[in-house]
Amino acid sequence: MILFELCGNTEQNPVYQELEVSNGNRQYDFLRSIVSAALAVDRPFLSNHIIKALNFHAITCLHTNAGEYRPCQVVVGNHMPPEHYRVEALMDDFVNIVNRSWEQSDPVALTAFVLWRLNHIHPFINGNGRSARAASYFVLCVKSGGWLPGTTILPELICRDRGEYVLALQRVDASLTQGPVDLNPLHELLSRLIAEQLATQQAPAETPPN
Repeated sequence: MILFELCGNTEQNPVYQELEVSNGNRQYDFLRSIVSAALAVDRPFLSNHIIKALNFHAITCLHTNAGEYRPCQVVVGNHMPPEHYRVEALMDDFVNIVNRSWEQSDPVALTAFVLWRLNHIHPFINGNGRSARAASYFVLCVKSGGWLPGTTILPELICRDRGEYVLALQRVDASLTQGPVDLNPLHELLSRLIAEQLATQQAPAETPPN
């Protein structure tokens, strides 16, 4: 069952949107579980398998090729992602860069790189944004030693400030024409949103007077 096709190739159908929400909830639960598992077994690294699993949870039964790298070319606004036959090698290289940089990179810098690079490669047919936000949050939490507190987590805050987020991604993309990639626009945005998340953690209940 692929609901996008059954609903007339639209994401506006209420049935599609209901399953999209359910998938998002399952992806969130899976994300929390793999953060805990990675820390419990002391295996702090990113893998293609994790990224594919996050995409599978996001778009299964909504679109074809859930959890698989795309078999065709796609266009994203003004951005033309790499050809589909290059995706597998680009993703291997991406994961290797992340893991080689794990120890020396600060958490926000590595999170920014993961978020930008996954969006730039755009490895899946659909759900790339959701997968990139989840994978980057996995890196942030594992690098930080645990699930970060806060009533509204970073992926949700990014969605809330989508316009600013898209602009930051575009500015990073534009930096490639001038030399090495400049992640500062995205780093600044993420730093502010992470601080906001941490500030929203629920205060402990007050102990009633005797």
